[in-house]
Amino acid sequence: MEHTSKLIKGSLSSVLEGKKITLCVTGSVAAVECVAISRKLMRHGAEIYTVMSEMGTKIVHPYLLEWATGNPVITELTGQIEHITLAGKHDGHVDLVLIAPATANTIGKVANGIDDTPVTTTVSSAVGAKIPVVVVPAMHESMYDHPAVMENIEKLKSMGIDVVSPRMEEAKAKIPDVDTIVDFVLGVLGPKDLANHHFVVSAGPTRGWIDRVRFISNPSTGKMGIAIVHELISRGATVTLVLGPTTQIPPAQAEVINVTTSEEMMDAVMKSLTNQKTECFISTAAVLDYVPSKKEDSKIASGKSSLALDLVPTKKIIEAARKKFKSLFIVGFKVETGISKKELEKRARTKIDAGICNLVVANDEQKKGVAFESDTNEVLIVGPEDSVDHVPLAYKREIAHHIVDTIVEKMK
Repeated sequence: MEHTSKLIKGSLSSVLEGKKITLCVTGSVAAVECVAISRKLMRHGAEIYTVMSEMGTKIVHPYLLEWATGNPVITELTGQIEHITLAGKHDGHVDLVLIAPATANTIGKVANGIDDTPVTTTVSSAVGAKIPVVVVPAMHESMYDHPAVMENIEKLKSMGIDVVSPRMEEAKAKIPDVDTIVDFVLGVLGPKDLANHHFVVSAGPTRGWIDRVRFISNPSTGKMGIAIVHELISRGATVTLVLGPTTQIPPAQAEVINVTTSEEMMDAVMKSLTNQKTECFISTAAVLDYVPSKKEDSKIASGKSSLALDLVPTKKIIEAARKKFKSLFIVGFKVETGISKKELEKRARTKIDAGICNLVVANDEQKKGVAFESDTNEVLIVGPEDSVDHVPLAYKREIAHHIVDTIVEKMK
């Protein structure tokens, strides 16, 4: 019977379905992130096998990672030659070895071919078997800046080993956030069909200011747009993300331009499209259709019996983009409420028939788990002629995978 912890496999996407990954854990306090890393990789479909150094087991107990992955944890090498089983020259080896976190000690050993822990021996076998290896350093900044450590990191790169740069904070070379590590793995194991392609994505809400402290807006969080950016980056693309006010954290690999108002978003998008050789603009942002005609210079006094606002329409960003960039591939998003699937497709198709969008992604926010603030979505991907693809309710990362697949297909 399969371990119940594996029931989460593929719950976010199927990008890593059929892929096997060895997660190597060493003696950095950042090992506490390994459960989240392994679980996120599993949610993309991967099978995870954990190998731990002795010092790694001092930080995180092997039982915890056995629970997280549903597989026994290797803490010593025995007559079963576990390192060869996982990373030897045979058809059944894993697809990738991930050292997260990697201490200065382990980095030095791997760079110089020293095999005295289950982790270093497994990695040496993987290098010899030409299995992709990804190293995620984590240590104090003073150790990371040691000339020998820097030299060893360069040695790893010269051996074809990928190194994920740490976050430099509080005098520490901290392990990157989980999504950054997972995106890197997805980039190694996933399709590279968007390498050398640049995208501009808009996401999140905009605000229309009433006075110095009040504004009108909408419930958008930017989750859908950020999920699409993660998907694009994992497939090798570079991305400029124009992001409205949100608490969501965008991918570290994206160029992020933070904006607040609809006018600022328009300016940032048009400037990005002009400055970059962009092939596709994905407009997921929930830009206000109407904003106050003017912003009061000071706070409007409270206590009034009523207050009337004069609202004026905003300019449409996708229309401005189409007017200036005739050959640009534009993907629009359309949110409706309480209409039939047939009517939703009909309304989405108006932007295509008008020549403004190449694709329109439409949804009905009245459905449970769809659109604003939710982690899930259900969409219609509407294209030219009779092209339409219904993607049932799923996590937004899975929805993003379907959307980007369609973009790749239609851009050919």
